[in-house]
Amino acid sequence: MNMADSQSGSHSQTPACGNRKNIRGIRIRSLNIGMILVSCILYILLILATIHAADNYNSMVRATDEYIVCEKNAALVSEGSGYLTEQVRLFTVNADPEHVKNYFTEVHVTRRRNTALSRLQEVSVTPQAYSFLEIALEHSNRLMEQEIYAIRLVAQAHGYDPASLGAEVSAVSLTQEDLSLSAQEMTARAQELVFGPAYLDARALITENISRFIDSAVGTTEQEQAGSMANLHLTMKGQQILISILFLENILVFILILRLIVKPLQIYVKNIKEEKMLEITGSYEFKYLALTYNDIYELNSANKAMLRHKAEHDPLTGLINRGAFDQLRQILKTRMAPVALLIIDVDKFKLVNDGYGHEMGDRILRKVAALLEKSFRSTDYPARIGGDEFAVIMPELSEDKKDMLMQKVDAINQILLHPDNDEPAVSLSVGGAFSENGFSDDLYNRADTALYHVKENGRCGCGFYED
Repeated sequence: MNMADSQSGSHSQTPACGNRKNIRGIRIRSLNIGMILVSCILYILLILATIHAADNYNSMVRATDEYIVCEKNAALVSEGSGYLTEQVRLFTVNADPEHVKNYFTEVHVTRRRNTALSRLQEVSVTPQAYSFLEIALEHSNRLMEQEIYAIRLVAQAHGYDPASLGAEVSAVSLTQEDLSLSAQEMTARAQELVFGPAYLDARALITENISRFIDSAVGTTEQEQAGSMANLHLTMKGQQILISILFLENILVFILILRLIVKPLQIYVKNIKEEKMLEITGSYEFKYLALTYNDIYELNSANKAMLRHKAEHDPLTGLINRGAFDQLRQILKTRMAPVALLIIDVDKFKLVNDGYGHEMGDRILRKVAALLEKSFRSTDYPARIGGDEFAVIMPELSEDKKDMLMQKVDAINQILLHPDNDEPAVSLSVGGAFSENGFSDDLYNRADTALYHVKENGRCGCGFYED
């Protein structure tokens, strides 16, 4: 139905004796045609604005995706270089040929560093940013010469056949000065090559260039997103103006357009006030607008989720914090299923802070957190609930797994008691308890009681509450 039909209807109701020449005003047919033309123009402008908004949104997403690719590949270069350092250092300490095998597997097979640079050629990385990763790889390759020389020294000190360790090692010729050293001195010399200040300075250059690459990628991403956001803001302003004009026009023209435009707008306003996603309703243009808005809404929801994650996690260790731990306890109270709880203390942690400083104390806490995350299931919940106090909630775990948990704790303590760097040796005291019917009120107290008994009996161990 259109306004022309209304015109025919009004004429049919005019008395036959009426004089049509005396009718004054705007003809409905002309008004209808004029409004249709205005509506067409408004719809075209709205479509263009919506497409422009979608393009700006896609530009923001594309910039973010490219930054993620850059960050992942920068991490590959760092991980590959760090892995080479780790393996050569382990070889200089324990002379296990397996570390040399791992070293050259990374160089010739895994090739994380080279793979990262190859992948970056597929995205729009600026030449300056790309050059930073190339420089980092160049420094890493230079360090390889020093690392392989250290491997050759250790091989000589332990009487290994250099050829059995690889062609690169066999090709290295030791200096006369190094050949004159004793086996112990050769080992010390090799360790100096990969642990000494010069080596650390070279490693710092690699890290510095990777950081410059990330900073450059961040700058490019922020610039692209800022431009897209500004354009998107202008586009959204234009959309609001167009929608308002179209809304007023359709109120004056016809009830059908009122239903197609005004009602969806009212729903959209309600959804926005209630912070809900827009319903997909109304005309094509409004459906398109709703989809674009919903995409942006989902992006904002993801950002809010990220902020919520920060609020629920400990900033030092990355584990869930005490608040999230208590919320989880309340949730598990309503689930009548088996659950286990460990409460963990770092033994004599105050001595670490007093003797080595708070920075070393923070390193120990991060190390403990990393070991807890690595040692337990992905469905478990390690948490930092105090200064040096940790906990692990393990849903769906019964008491028959007690021996397995003790083995996990013993393995963690072995790592903490035998650090392979300058960190002090520490240990954990762990108290555990089980519940067959959810997180009962006294489960925490029972685990805490078990922890008290472990501390009273020499620390560095794991005990469970026994009725």
